[in-house]
Amino acid sequence: MPENDIFQQALKSNDFHQFSPIDHGHPIQISYYRSLVDAEKINRYLLPGIQENIDNLTLLDDIKRVIPFDDVSVTDDTGEVVTKLMKGYVIIQFKDDDLNFLIVNINHDDLGHRKSNETENEFSVVGPKVGFVENIDINLHLLRQQINIPALVLQEIKVGTISNTKVVIAYIDGITNPKHVQTMQQRLQAIHFDVVFDSSQLDQIISDHSNTPFPLFLSTERVDRVIFAILCGQVAVFSDGSPYVITGPSTILDFFISPEDYHLPWIVGSFFRIIRIMSVFFSIFSTPLYIAILTYHFEVIPESLLEPLINSRVHVPFPPVIEVIFLEITIELLREAGARLPAKIGQTLGIVGGIVIGQASVQAAFTSNILLIIVALSALASFTTPIFKMANTIRLLRFPFILLAAFWGGFGIIVGFILLLGHLLRLKSLGTPYLVPLFPFRTSNFADSLVRLSFRYTTNRSVHLKPLSQKRYKPNDVKEDIDHD
Repeated sequence: MPENDIFQQALKSNDFHQFSPIDHGHPIQISYYRSLVDAEKINRYLLPGIQENIDNLTLLDDIKRVIPFDDVSVTDDTGEVVTKLMKGYVIIQFKDDDLNFLIVNINHDDLGHRKSNETENEFSVVGPKVGFVENIDINLHLLRQQINIPALVLQEIKVGTISNTKVVIAYIDGITNPKHVQTMQQRLQAIHFDVVFDSSQLDQIISDHSNTPFPLFLSTERVDRVIFAILCGQVAVFSDGSPYVITGPSTILDFFISPEDYHLPWIVGSFFRIIRIMSVFFSIFSTPLYIAILTYHFEVIPESLLEPLINSRVHVPFPPVIEVIFLEITIELLREAGARLPAKIGQTLGIVGGIVIGQASVQAAFTSNILLIIVALSALASFTTPIFKMANTIRLLRFPFILLAAFWGGFGIIVGFILLLGHLLRLKSLGTPYLVPLFPFRTSNFADSLVRLSFRYTTNRSVHLKPLSQKRYKPNDVKEDIDHD
């Protein structure tokens, strides 16, 4: 493999650095990834050692003797050179020698691995808990540690007329569809904004539709979720100063997938994923159905439930819509107050406030016991959504359905659902339909959408992403060896 083939792929990434220690005409050439190596060691030990003895360096063995590092070796194996380069090694060579390389271990393994970068809003019981931080160099280091291939391309863009914020697009060359990369680049380069504080601003600016409550790009602080998205053929966008990374194109089902689904047996993971999706419908439609039934369709109530309902509402002077709105707003107030206060005080306020206000409202005949249970379960159901932005959308959607149920009953709920479905059908993420694989219908995507099948059946990448490489991996049949005594 010629030398230019070794670094041809790496030169596409902005974090790949290649230079001569003296000037561009000098035969010694140094190559490394800035996001993987310890830059301080290079500047304090490697470069001074070479520059002070530059006149006596004619062979790679001469360089090996003057640099103060232990893990140094000379090799002519280009495969080893590529592997070591992706592990944080520095490659030194003479430009007129394409066959021999000096590899120096100056990696930065401890970068990013500290207690302060555990995920806070996307906690996972099973699996890695490492999250991104506000430093983009650390985030790129964490990414390259897991994806050790030169095909991982990092392209840097400056965004913000005043802040000049460093934004990096990450994708895998040979897997990600170039149209997605090109579209993302064009949208980011077209941004004319003064200061970019967080990636959530980029999320809103580059979205296909701005007039929608639904997030069109998945925003996450988890390293493993971003790695999975990139390996599937999506594009990831890092923003300096933000611990959140946005990935796209995203579908609505992506927001209900948790990394835990892949760390648990597929039957257990699929069960919890179905629970999350069902919780969405319960959270949106439970209180509107309560209003519609008690206001217009009380004949559908079973006789066994009539007495408890009558007893719970006999002293309530308000119509169902008023007591529902009162309780829903109370829940939102408690949730917002708990989120804005310090963690310990917020938890206490949420628990004590919910109990005290709930019990007091029932005793004061402001609401019924049954509605209090329904609203509490609805609030719990909204917490099952792994992505915070989608959980906020679900909280918002309840209120239009409550008003429609109050005006037109069950017919209003149906009209609202049709309008919501029509709105979702119009949405796109980076030019990809938002409801895939439901619409357009893609049977091949159902192996990892509503449920997660065994790894044996999830070998292919999603068709809607149009990846250049369809196959993710090849599962091997595991056969038990039986020893005969």
